[in-house]
Amino acid sequence: MTTIPTPRGRLTEARALNDLTWLRVGGPADYLFQPADLEDLQAFLRDLPAEVPVFPMGVGSNLIVRDGGLRAVVIRLGRGFNGISVAGTTVTAGAAALDAHVARKAADAGVDLTFLRTIPGSIGGAVRMNAGCYGSYTADVLKSATIVTRQGEVVERAPADLNFRYRQSDLPEGAVLVSATFQGPAGDPADLHARMEAQLKKRDETQPTKDRSAGSTFRNPAGFSSTGRADDVHDLKAWKVIDDAGMRGARRGGAQMSPKHSNFLINTGNATAADLEGLGEEVRKKVYETSGITLEWEIMRVGDPLTD
Repeated sequence: MTTIPTPRGRLTEARALNDLTWLRVGGPADYLFQPADLEDLQAFLRDLPAEVPVFPMGVGSNLIVRDGGLRAVVIRLGRGFNGISVAGTTVTAGAAALDAHVARKAADAGVDLTFLRTIPGSIGGAVRMNAGCYGSYTADVLKSATIVTRQGEVVERAPADLNFRYRQSDLPEGAVLVSATFQGPAGDPADLHARMEAQLKKRDETQPTKDRSAGSTFRNPAGFSSTGRADDVHDLKAWKVIDDAGMRGARRGGAQMSPKHSNFLINTGNATAADLEGLGEEVRKKVYETSGITLEWEIMRVGDPLTD
């Protein structure tokens, strides 16, 4: 029988994850671990048997947990891992700090990390997914990332170590990212805040921000996101090929492709993870049939389907 170490933080067995994801779906994790502090996380990972999988989870903004749950210890960082500090144009943030909070605090200090303002989720996820918008990416401003390895060691990683790609990076298996340091361009605080307000206004006009979604569902086929510039072409954006396939507003159970922005998968109220993932796969099939393009998921899907 596998022995799970007893930490100082909170360890919950058979913890449902639906209330921890923005889409509000998902079965239970074998365990949910919320470490008390860095040392607690180190000791737990060091003492956890090697055969037990670990899944670091942020605020669940870009995640579908399948209905059968997750056979792993889910690690969710909270208070103690959400600090933000600024020195000159260098910003250091805990992995649990929300992207929007980091952007605002940086702007207060005259540091331009404004692209983070409209990105849902936390800094750990932003680094892991190389989050970006308006032509800026996390990789462009990252100086270093601090991780705790599966052996419980605290290690600093340079951007080159993470092999950043479009919406992807490489972290050691089972490692938990705990903080990141960014170097942003200097700017006038008032100008930076005004720019973020304009970005928020545009987002609210074009995206279903009031609906239960997980942000963009599929990566843009061309491998880049909208720049927001007037000369930006939209022929290879995910929403465009979904529209061309006639899937805007498509439904399956409680899941729907948003009528407002067809690359947003929404839970209309009673969707299961199977509804959401199934609709996404229908969209991928239809897009391939109509355009020959294979859409790649941007939302991470993890866990087991529900079995009879």
